[in-house]
Amino acid sequence: MIRPKQKLALLSIISIWVLGTLLLTVATKSYAQNQPQSTNLYSQIQLFSEVLQKLKQNYVTDLSDEELIKAAIVGMLGSTDPHTTYFTASEFKDFTTSTKGAFGGLGIQIDKIGDYITVVSPIEGTPAYRMGITAGDKIVKVDGESVVGVTTDESIKRMRGEVGTSVEITISRPGLAQPLIFNIVRETIQIKSVPYSFKLDNGTGYIRITQFSENTITELRTALKALEDQGITGLIIDLRYNPGGLLDQAVDTVNEFIGQNRLVVETKGRTENKQLYTRYNTKERNYPIIVLVNEASASASEIFAGSLQDWDKGLVMGKNTFGKGSVQQLIPLSNGNGVKITTSYYYIKSGRCIHKMSNDKLLKGQQLSETELKNEDEKNHKQIYYTANKRRVYGGGGITPDIVAEADFLTLFGAELRRKNVFFNYTVDYMVAHDHKLPQNFEISNAIMDDFLNYAKKQDIKYTTADLDSANAYIRNTLKSEMVRKVLGDQDAYKITIAQDKQLMQAVDLFDRFKTMKELFDHAASIKKN
Repeated sequence: MIRPKQKLALLSIISIWVLGTLLLTVATKSYAQNQPQSTNLYSQIQLFSEVLQKLKQNYVTDLSDEELIKAAIVGMLGSTDPHTTYFTASEFKDFTTSTKGAFGGLGIQIDKIGDYITVVSPIEGTPAYRMGITAGDKIVKVDGESVVGVTTDESIKRMRGEVGTSVEITISRPGLAQPLIFNIVRETIQIKSVPYSFKLDNGTGYIRITQFSENTITELRTALKALEDQGITGLIIDLRYNPGGLLDQAVDTVNEFIGQNRLVVETKGRTENKQLYTRYNTKERNYPIIVLVNEASASASEIFAGSLQDWDKGLVMGKNTFGKGSVQQLIPLSNGNGVKITTSYYYIKSGRCIHKMSNDKLLKGQQLSETELKNEDEKNHKQIYYTANKRRVYGGGGITPDIVAEADFLTLFGAELRRKNVFFNYTVDYMVAHDHKLPQNFEISNAIMDDFLNYAKKQDIKYTTADLDSANAYIRNTLKSEMVRKVLGDQDAYKITIAQDKQLMQAVDLFDRFKTMKELFDHAASIKKN
């Protein structure tokens, strides 16, 4: 039996061998030019070759060269950061699908945190979203087989499949002792960046950007034109739970608000530095803008939010963003496989680095104390930078909002109703019984509420009077939203859903009180001062 330390040593040795096969020619040529450094590399290659030969000759069973090489590469890349990874040919193809096209799946953005495949965000309007899978859920089994310790790409492969087929997902949710089991039917997942855009009652426009894929700028321009034709007086751009995506799309979306030939972001690395500027002439947009972010806004969404903040074109509101500011290059290999390598870090116009270094450790499963995380945040907030108009902003570890806004938390009773798909199933039955029609100005009556609670009891859902009191408004709002969805569609349902959105309602209230960007910035400054 190979012990963990022996396994690590074996992987390290094999890694050196792989490096040797790639670099042997280079090492030999440079030997005469730079003898001390090359001697060390060459001796390590010799050592590896010797160990490999002894291993092949003496190991108790035959060893697969292909498996050894793959393990060596994975082990080698695993000594770097969590975003530097190796793909087989099929994995490489699957990964590139995430930024274009459509596929049969569940509709969740995931990442590996420690040994666990963790939900970063459900994609709105997908099967996983409707069933109540939420950010922070840990996927422990797929179709009864453990995925603890399994790679992100392997987990994705197990969850994707033919449209119409079902998959069983077992989830460990923080705060719950028992695992949750979801049976989900796969659907075609259309990758849409701007699923919602509409004018609110107070004249403010609202645009939701869920990710930055290859069609984001086209969808954004269409949404902006429609809203501006309606005469909006302000704009909310919602980037909460946006995990990022394509850098060029982030730059082009920023372009729509700051104009041409403006620095958006600089990438700084060991071998290559790039400055990315806006490229297009765009119309002047003088209405006030608020950008909503939270802890799950990452990467390209942080570049967008931070850039509007740096150029004083938008007030950032919500919670500190995730802090994913490293740049990966996707490199195809000669045999059809590929590697994703971290090559640099993002620095936005003010000079701030977006990347939060502790995230790399956490994503690799390393334990960090609350004190360590607090010290990192305090250090970041001591780094003061300035916007184009000399407003103070803070650097490192994501984007710090101009105004902090707390979100509402879903009660355990509400979460249980969503997990067991009670809202969806009840409204299906209700709409069938009412010929898929709703009266004008429809509201959830006490009779409907009582009928729903009786339905929930039949699903073995138990609750107290206190549970019902705390979740009453949420239940009524969600029931109405689900019924409207089945008659009028996703956007009308979403408009109802956001009526319970505490952060969004705070942003709407600001537009009722302040009419210009200067007034918004002055208000934010007064809050910080106090």
